[in-house]
Amino acid sequence: MPASKAQQAETADRRAQLVRLRRQGVPFDDPRILGLGYASRGAASKDLIRALETNRDDEAAEVSVYRQQEGERLDAMLAALWPQATEERPIYGKEGQYVGKGVDTRAVGEVRQIIALRAKLFGLEMPAALEVSGPGGGAVRLNTVGLTELQTLISAAGEPDPEDEDDTDLAGTYDPEDEDEDEDGDAA
Repeated sequence: MPASKAQQAETADRRAQLVRLRRQGVPFDDPRILGLGYASRGAASKDLIRALETNRDDEAAEVSVYRQQEGERLDAMLAALWPQATEERPIYGKEGQYVGKGVDTRAVGEVRQIIALRAKLFGLEMPAALEVSGPGGGAVRLNTVGLTELQTLISAAGEPDPEDEDDTDLAGTYDPEDEDEDEDGDAA
């Protein structure tokens, strides 16, 4: 059976006092905390965790409502701009002469921004998966290595296959000849 409103209010008040005391650095076994009605320091600790979880659930609910409202606003804007961004309409030049048909490119840009905002709001942007592995697909050591060890690892990886080239930009790759230059490109 759920707690009565009076019991809920009493629990909320006790938890508020507990949180206030803990924020002041009062330990769980202090008489001020035990005086709130807790049988032990463990009971007080568990109740603090319950209070934090309850607030987290309340915050999550509020965030969910906010996200829903913002999503509805963005949907309304998207619906208003969609026809201009997708349907061809007559285009007239500066002097009023008919030029042709096309979509409103400004509306297309705004639609793209709205779609990007929705993706960000709802967490639809997936981070790029990246996996780094050592020679032969094994683990990469994370300790510091010397230049000799690094060159050994590079030579063990082998030269890239010229037939398997792609458009990857290799400007940021290690070049041992750069070792003798400082940040300005001058010889060290």
